[in-house]
Amino acid sequence: MSLTRVAVAPLVLLFALIAILGDTRAQQTPPAPAATPAAPATASGLNILVVDVQSLLQNSKSAKMVREQIEQKRTEYAKEISREEGVLRQERDALQRQQASLSAEALNKKGREFQQKVNGLDKSVQAKRQALERSNGEALEKIQAVMLKIINEIAKERKANMVFQRSELVMFDQGFDVTDEVLRKLDEQMPTLTVNFVAPVASNAPEPAPEPAAPKKKKK
Repeated sequence: MSLTRVAVAPLVLLFALIAILGDTRAQQTPPAPAATPAAPATASGLNILVVDVQSLLQNSKSAKMVREQIEQKRTEYAKEISREEGVLRQERDALQRQQASLSAEALNKKGREFQQKVNGLDKSVQAKRQALERSNGEALEKIQAVMLKIINEIAKERKANMVFQRSELVMFDQGFDVTDEVLRKLDEQMPTLTVNFVAPVASNAPEPAPEPAAPKKKKK
């Protein structure tokens, strides 16, 4: 039996109806004959499948289409931000040239207004990033829903009672891997996927510039 090794990681079930699989320790330290459990009867009832979920999220047609759309929107946002940064740089340079001609009060007011615009741009950048992450996450959830449905169907067809995620296994027989079959069915059932982009929403509106404190009246 040819075995495939993957990165060592905690053993996690993607889909499981049985909680325990393990006779490795029994092989390492043979117990006394009287204490030997009836392992063969239990093991004979196991039917295991392995799925490489990360590979499916990388190589399926729908996942590739999602990445392309996300990158296009990311490029679009980057151009918008670059234009806004250019406008702010021009305002900053103009403000620096006016320093000598403006009163201290007027200069401080313009400085506060400029800082508000800088803060607004920063919030806009964060909102766009969060919107992209949410849009990408929602699209991947749709792919995963179809993927799990396909895995469940294959498990029923093969009467499997345990399905492992490949990245979490230390060692397994390559014959248990059904990733290619899942990928083929996933591409058939979901060949395309249009991302529903969420509109960026700033965390809060820009705060108004603080008014200068009124001069205190002198006591008579």
